[in-house]
Amino acid sequence: MKKKTRSQASRAKAMSNIPVRVMMLMFFIAFFLIALKKQINAQEAYDALKAAGDPSAVKPALDLFSFALCLIVPIMIFIGTVVLGKLLPTDPVLLSLTNFLCALGVFVLYSTAPDKGLRQCMYYGIGIGVMALCIYLVRIVKHWRTLSFIVFPIALLLLATPLVLGTEQNGAKNWIYIGGTSLQPSELVKIPLLILLAYYMSRRKFFSWMLFCLIALAVLMLQKDLGTALLYYITALLLYYASTGNLPVSLVGLGGGAGAAYLGYTMFAHVKKRVALWLNPWSDYDAGYQIIHSLVAIASGGLFGMGVGLGSPKSIPIYYTDFIFAVICEQFGMLFGFGVILVYVFIMLRGVSAAMDARNQFDSLLAMGATIILSVQAFIIIGGVIKLIPLTGVTMPFVSYGGTSMLASMGIMGLLQGVASKNKDALIREESYVSSAGEVSL
Repeated sequence: MKKKTRSQASRAKAMSNIPVRVMMLMFFIAFFLIALKKQINAQEAYDALKAAGDPSAVKPALDLFSFALCLIVPIMIFIGTVVLGKLLPTDPVLLSLTNFLCALGVFVLYSTAPDKGLRQCMYYGIGIGVMALCIYLVRIVKHWRTLSFIVFPIALLLLATPLVLGTEQNGAKNWIYIGGTSLQPSELVKIPLLILLAYYMSRRKFFSWMLFCLIALAVLMLQKDLGTALLYYITALLLYYASTGNLPVSLVGLGGGAGAAYLGYTMFAHVKKRVALWLNPWSDYDAGYQIIHSLVAIASGGLFGMGVGLGSPKSIPIYYTDFIFAVICEQFGMLFGFGVILVYVFIMLRGVSAAMDARNQFDSLLAMGATIILSVQAFIIIGGVIKLIPLTGVTMPFVSYGGTSMLASMGIMGLLQGVASKNKDALIREESYVSSAGEVSL
């Protein structure tokens, strides 16, 4: 019986790896075609110059690194799914969905801006390490009280750094530059935010988590980073409702958030401008060209897309961060774009399932908080790109270009996977206990 059970388990494990293998093959072919296209274009340019008698014509060398990506990205998918799943108990569905989005981001960026695609590939690799570290952290830390005392001030100091050292971009002063590398501290602070909210809410320490949130929101308002402030606020509010079920207080919080949003609208000129352009971007083409080009790109792609490398993705402003979803729809079509949205929906459902299966309130709130922040962030940016809501300056989780964005998203997924990992351990212990109890009774 045991041999049969083991063979069934190994067969089920092999079956679960089939989607991963398909994904690896798909991205191998995709990157190979991109590399081949680059090589053909370079050869055609050389032939044209040679036919024109241009003495500066140089025969293009084989771009080995472009072809190497055909192997590098699938290997990273394998490490981020199969290898990580063997090292630590994880949710294989969540791992597959996460790695699909990361690889898709690398592919889209490399096909439109190769230098950014290569850097994103590096961030993806580092992100896998960050995710593994966060999984391990959730598994080994038994008491979060001491860690919360350390994380609280450090997170707020990190968040406030741009007020002193930061530079203003797109109306918000939320970036710092260290040795030529740009960092967005508000992205990295999402991880301690979730840990602190889960810990304080699980211990019913209302004042502690409220104090942290108020200081963080005040700092973000001073930086004029209203998109991240909105994300922090919604996450805290929904997590509070999930932890208490207190609808009246949650509704008061919702009203307070609406009031703060109106205050931000009256205080900041760039917010007024964004709302006006959301209502009618064609009223001022020079100011509304971002959303106009985004909508035109999505419409140009139609249902099935124009094809990889086709269309005019670079005509879309900030196409590699805020508007990468428009690039995806232009090149792959609205049906594929809808499929990407479904991936986020499945991540949300798996996250809620992990939160409901958790054996203690802290783990449940940590998983729920990670699910909320990823889901809300995806909704805010995709909703802004398709003109469903006013556009804000948040990134598309796992897909948009950026080191801090990728590391923060992978770290948050690591927190969620850490809870799923503990759930698996608990389930194995419970099944073992039931099995041993059954044998004793026999």
